[in-house]
Amino acid sequence: MVVDPRRYQWVVGAVGLLVLIAFSAYLFANGHTGAPGVPPGARLREFVAPLATSDLDAPANVRPRCDPRYPARQGLNVCDRRPIVLAFFALGARPCERAVSALETVSRAFRGIQFAALAISAGRVATARLARARDWTIPVAYDLTGAIGQLYDVSVCPLLELASAGGVVQQRLIGEGWERPVRLAAAVRRLAVAAGD
Repeated sequence: MVVDPRRYQWVVGAVGLLVLIAFSAYLFANGHTGAPGVPPGARLREFVAPLATSDLDAPANVRPRCDPRYPARQGLNVCDRRPIVLAFFALGARPCERAVSALETVSRAFRGIQFAALAISAGRVATARLARARDWTIPVAYDLTGAIGQLYDVSVCPLLELASAGGVVQQRLIGEGWERPVRLAAAVRRLAVAAGD
């Protein structure tokens, strides 16, 4: 008996559609709405990651005991409750690295805001080498195991989170275009106005 494959195309299509709906429902139920990072109105997820300029070769702590009175001396402490602009980047991804350079430039104009960058799934030596080569003076940390990348669902770069005092995200900047200092400065200015700077 010969089976005509066109006869069952609708069955295959229906099964595929059901799988897509089930997967989407699973992602939505588990807090994945399709966009990476923390959405505006939500709080930043706390972590402490070692600075590339430190002598620590260690994974980040995604469950820190946060006390802003005792900042991590050799780490990027996202427990701090000042306004922050936090950039996630990947080593070797040129648009991401340019966004961090833009962040470095913009940081000079806004003194009341913390600026920092985090290299996802990167080691200390390579991250420090890049920071020195680009003359970055903002805190640059590294996420050795990718745990913070998972915590923030970083699936695209550049990804920048702009949060007010208390860690509430005001803006989430995703994708290319944020490597231009003028454009990035306009977004940071809105954060500074909201923070009263």
